[in-house]
Amino acid sequence: MARESVRPHEFRVPFRDVDMHGEMFRAAYVTRAEEAVTEFWARRKSRKDDPFFTIGKVTCTFHSALKLGDTVQTSVGISKIGGKSAGFLVRMMRGNEAVAEAEIVWAACDRESREPVALPEDLRDWLYQFLD
Repeated sequence: MARESVRPHEFRVPFRDVDMHGEMFRAAYVTRAEEAVTEFWARRKSRKDDPFFTIGKVTCTFHSALKLGDTVQTSVGISKIGGKSAGFLVRMMRGNEAVAEAEIVWAACDRESREPVALPEDLRDWLYQFLD
């Protein structure tokens, strides 16, 4: 299966996201990673049998602090595909420098009961295009 191209998303670090030292709040990295995953997910047309997703886990590795006004590129790939979950790997780059990597794991649930359910096969097939 051919790998679908993933267009990086870009943002500039705003004043509201920095501390008194001019560095981006660590929580803002997670917020930006969630925004990147939302944009990534928007490329897939939703289906009526899609499960409800909850966030099961978020991790972030910091390499270098972002500063006020920095321009950052985010790219999203799939880190893992489980029976009932999928992991999204969000890489943040300032030019050629890696500044952070966040992994967000979504767990599939039944829309009514919110009990865990298996990922539908068509969804798994779509996600495999982006497996890192």
